[in-house]
Amino acid sequence: MTLILEGAIANGMTVAYHASQQPDRAAIVSEYGRRTFEELNANANRLVRALRREGIGDGDSVAIVARNRPEFIETLCAADRTGIRFTPINFHLKADEIGYIVDNCEAKAFIADASLGETPAEALSLAPKVRLALATGGNIGGFSSYPDAIDGESASDIDDPSLGSRMLYTSGTTGRPKGVYRKDRDPTPPQWEGTLSNYRPGEDMELCTGPAYHAAPLLIDIIQPLVSGVGVVMMDRWDAQETLRLIHEHGITHTHMVATMFHRLLQLPDEVRHAYDLDSLRLLIHGAAPCPVHIKRALIEWLGPIVWEYYAATEGGGGFIVGSEEWLSKPGTVGRPGPDFDNKILDDKGDEVAPGAIGTIYMRAPNRGRFEYYKDADKTDSTYLGEYFTLGDMGYFDEDGYLFLTGRTADLIISGGVNVYPQEVDNELLKHGAVQDVCTIGIPNDEWGEEVRSVVQLRAGHRPSDALAAELIEWAREQLPGFKCPRKIDFAEELPRTQAGKIQRRLVREPYWVNADA
Repeated sequence: MTLILEGAIANGMTVAYHASQQPDRAAIVSEYGRRTFEELNANANRLVRALRREGIGDGDSVAIVARNRPEFIETLCAADRTGIRFTPINFHLKADEIGYIVDNCEAKAFIADASLGETPAEALSLAPKVRLALATGGNIGGFSSYPDAIDGESASDIDDPSLGSRMLYTSGTTGRPKGVYRKDRDPTPPQWEGTLSNYRPGEDMELCTGPAYHAAPLLIDIIQPLVSGVGVVMMDRWDAQETLRLIHEHGITHTHMVATMFHRLLQLPDEVRHAYDLDSLRLLIHGAAPCPVHIKRALIEWLGPIVWEYYAATEGGGGFIVGSEEWLSKPGTVGRPGPDFDNKILDDKGDEVAPGAIGTIYMRAPNRGRFEYYKDADKTDSTYLGEYFTLGDMGYFDEDGYLFLTGRTADLIISGGVNVYPQEVDNELLKHGAVQDVCTIGIPNDEWGEEVRSVVQLRAGHRPSDALAAELIEWAREQLPGFKCPRKIDFAEELPRTQAGKIQRRLVREPYWVNADA
């Protein structure tokens, strides 16, 4: 690696390096516009100068709420080379939630997407620290024009780059969302030969299937390919057939998905699935939510052994990864940790459990760039146990050291003093031909404390009925011990999911507990 490239990586100018090497190569393709590497780099430099004109620079924060559009990545690149803290915000949030994050992260610049209506204007009124508010894609009350702000600024590379940082906010399922902040982070190097991605600059293309504000698409579908000199096709809304069309049209080689997308892809008619050439695809990586064994096996049978799964944390740590062939020998695992990672599973007393025993997963925090919850020392402290931290996920190691996830501590059902892990129940019900999605929860029960209940979303062509509910309960009883099986099945037209594809078990559970203490 040349000294020029090493310097570019260290100072957040990797995209500038690629712009000098392949200026006309597509860096961004989206329905909101395209950018070559030269155009992306030029606009990032213009935005840096527009921010500095307002006194915004090293050590400050910029927040952005936008769909998957080029300006999102331009803002990321501008922050990355100026020591600015970059905070992307979920555009599905309400105005008061967006305003809270903009204010909490101490943003001095706020960039927003006009397609979100007046929500950004309402959010801006709650963030008095903002000096510069820029609207992209149209006009927003109280915002200046993003194109006008950068127009006329020099496109040349800045002469004093400084590596920026990033801060993503938790989903806020309890209380206000928290900023996950890692100081002194290491820069992301190109993922070339010798890495899992094995990118070939100038040849490969990445497909971003999820919202760029989310941790996994941001890192895997945007940052890693771009610093490797690989362009990104950004989907604004995910659709199964459109995914196949884009892979075919752009010769997509890499993409990241979540398990719910696998369901939708596999449900496409055979004539649709086979109408597109997918031979360019070399790596499909997934994580974020558990994938039922039968779904993943069917995907591998279709696409070949290009499917990889990871288990890691935005906060750092984890390091579990498994390829198709290894996974097929241990169906359901999320892999074994690499040599640079240290993980353990503890019981409620803080003692390590034996292989096969379920406990809470703890990961050793990295020596450099450890996370903290921004301006929340108590939450940070409660997450750590010495050198280790937990996200509340539960699972077990088998005798060969492979990790299997069983759910989260917050999702645990305790029925008659016995622990039931809802993901185990979900996995079995998902194997039934009538089940599209399922969410198992604990509901109030005077005798048992909690009763196991499964809420099922049916596949097309199936209708809710008492007979089908009884059939599903009997199906579960054939696969699971009786105490784990649902005592009743409810049906839902659609189960709530996050943008990352995770079922929002809390939202499914809430209506059953409204009058629990009455």
